[in-house]
Amino acid sequence: MKKIWLLAILFCRLSADAQELYVFSEPASNMPANSVGIRQQLRRVEAAPNFDGGTRSSTEIMYGANKNWMLHAAFTFSDMYSAYFRVESFRVYGKYRFFSHDDLYRHLRMAAFGEISYSRNPQMYDEISLEGDLSGVQTGIIVTQLLHKLAISATGSYVNSLRPIQNDMHSRPISQDAFSYSFSAGYLLFPMRYTSYNQTNVNLYCELLGQNALLSKVQYTDLAPAIQFIFNSQTKLNIGYRYQLSNTMHRMGRQGWLLSMEWLFLKKPK
Repeated sequence: MKKIWLLAILFCRLSADAQELYVFSEPASNMPANSVGIRQQLRRVEAAPNFDGGTRSSTEIMYGANKNWMLHAAFTFSDMYSAYFRVESFRVYGKYRFFSHDDLYRHLRMAAFGEISYSRNPQMYDEISLEGDLSGVQTGIIVTQLLHKLAISATGSYVNSLRPIQNDMHSRPISQDAFSYSFSAGYLLFPMRYTSYNQTNVNLYCELLGQNALLSKVQYTDLAPAIQFIFNSQTKLNIGYRYQLSNTMHRMGRQGWLLSMEWLFLKKPK
């Protein structure tokens, strides 16, 4: 009986919100309470001027403390700033859902988040990324709207780099803080109708990701389409490709692949 209850909770949670499990950003919704998730991610950045390309591996632990609080901790390995693969960074992330208005097949949710990262890398580029590249802090707001099979989300955040800047590599000052944003849409393609938690979910995503440097006034905008498969309501496979639409920044890479697997574990009732 306990096993049936557990699987029912998992199925209801993932089937209701599957299309907002974005690949390149976070929604305002959280994981189920008392659940643990593991995300293993591999990112390949293609070669660009003054950069030969590189690969980053990230291992992330996610914890749903309750319906409002969610915590992450992650560390990365990379060869992007060195000639060999090495331990690169560690970061922690927290998200608090402060508003929720739920109806049948639709909801509106809002959340605030904060993140802090330590990285051994110097700031060599205009882009401020805390996903392994830099030490820094970030805070922002997420708004997510579910409309049956379509989920749309917007994020705005302030990000600040805490690393010394190597200005000798540039002919102008580099900003240490920036405004980052994302606009994301996800659509539940399959199944057309739920009959079992064993059904495979297929979700299509398209995300617009950007950043504006506050001092130097440079910016970039990327587009990131992705496809996601959810197996047995517990395991996710994400495949995405991110490429540059416009840019005035000095960046490490302009496009690249992302591949990740996620596993969800729900605490059994006593």
